[in-house]
Amino acid sequence: MAELKYEIVKKIGVLSESDKGWTKEFNLVKWNDYAPKYDLRDWNEDHTRMGKGITLTEDEVMKLKETLQNM
Repeated sequence: MAELKYEIVKKIGVLSESDKGWTKEFNLVKWNDYAPKYDLRDWNEDHTRMGKGITLTEDEVMKLKETLQNM
């Protein structure tokens, strides 16, 4: 299996923290050699392990923001 490379370009915010110390975070992350995308997922304390998450383009983040504001 190929190695997954990632770099957290910008930490935007922590949404919650579990009893085990993992945090659900919204960040701008560069995956492999692709352009950075917005990312929502769980991370361990030193960001060496991660849970499943979702990545969003800037347009998708703007649409999500609009949708949430209309709730």
